[in-house]
Amino acid sequence: MVKTIITSGKRKTSVARATLREGKGQIRINKILLNNYSNPLARGKIEEPLALAGDDIIKKVKIDVQVNGGGWLGQAEASRLAIARALVGFTGSKKLERTFLDYDRNLMVADVRFKEQCKPNDSKARAKRQKSYR
Repeated sequence: MVKTIITSGKRKTSVARATLREGKGQIRINKILLNNYSNPLARGKIEEPLALAGDDIIKKVKIDVQVNGGGWLGQAEASRLAIARALVGFTGSKKLERTFLDYDRNLMVADVRFKEQCKPNDSKARAKRQKSYR
């Protein structure tokens, strides 16, 4: 029986869903191979959990990530969270989970910060309207 792990990761308004199966080390983000993924900084962020897990684990799995919403960096961080959670779920290793948490807590725990909403009749989230009495 083929082992399949489905996880999700969120960052700002981006949502990533990762499907991890047994395979030959192929990683796709929105049906694009990770090696061909556009932004090098985003690619580097996504590769962090893969580098920490090691080649012995990565060569045994196939990871497909569907990510939408938000900007390119939010999508990269959501993808990275989903991939890290999937790898821990696949291996069942507390040591790998500890490695991820020691490296960067956001590999296992979602960063729940959002931008503050603009208030009614004001220009920005925190700025108040100026008063002129003269």
